[in-house]
Amino acid sequence: MKKVTLFFATGLLLLAASCKKDSSNNGSGTSRVTVKLTDAPGLFDALILNVKQVVIISSGGRATVDLNERPIDILRFRAGRDTVLAGVDVPAGRLQEIRLVLYDTGNRVVVDGVSHDLKTPSGQSSGVKLKVQDDITAGIAYTLLLDFDAAKSIVVTGNGKYNLKPVIRAIPVAVSGAIKGVVQPASAYPRVYAINGTDTVGAIADNNGNFFLPGLQAGNYRVEVVPLSPYNGVIIDNVSVQNNAVKDLGTVNLAD
Repeated sequence: MKKVTLFFATGLLLLAASCKKDSSNNGSGTSRVTVKLTDAPGLFDALILNVKQVVIISSGGRATVDLNERPIDILRFRAGRDTVLAGVDVPAGRLQEIRLVLYDTGNRVVVDGVSHDLKTPSGQSSGVKLKVQDDITAGIAYTLLLDFDAAKSIVVTGNGKYNLKPVIRAIPVAVSGAIKGVVQPASAYPRVYAINGTDTVGAIADNNGNFFLPGLQAGNYRVEVVPLSPYNGVIIDNVSVQNNAVKDLGTVNLAD
């Protein structure tokens, strides 16, 4: 499994789209590539992004999916929920890059009931480039989950403006597992981390205390729950994660 940190994220339910092949097939066949989006919660009311295109590039060529302009709140897709961003046949070979293109308008963040325009990264005409290095085999479906970290991706400037500097992990779904659970009380706004000695994956529990940590390599993890004061943290050792499965830790109760 390859995991990468990427600078851009977006979410759009693909209700209608036209797909165009930009390069002819090299004779090696195609693979159906599905790009999905999920979100690690941030402390916002809404985060609405407006996507124009998804471009998927492999060593065999590329395919472009044009999306109808339809802003969507990506914070709806969290705690294990996701949405299909694009699905298209791509020339088989080495998956190299995904480009996401935003419209210039229609992007905003809602904080404490107030909507703010969201300044997006420059260079939107060519799309923000997400580097991915995985093999896609002709006739074998491939699913890539984009895990958007809302908490790390929104930056407030000194003059009260909001900038989008997204952080995403790209997760090959079939070769990873996940951990989920509920932390109580939810008012502790805990951060939850899964640590295996090589990687650390974190998330903020949502308003109901739910957390979801996707894209974990199979193996044993230490899960650390770090709440706000006056609550004490909790450490759970030897949490076993298996590929293509979700480990449910149930309810984790905090003590003050």
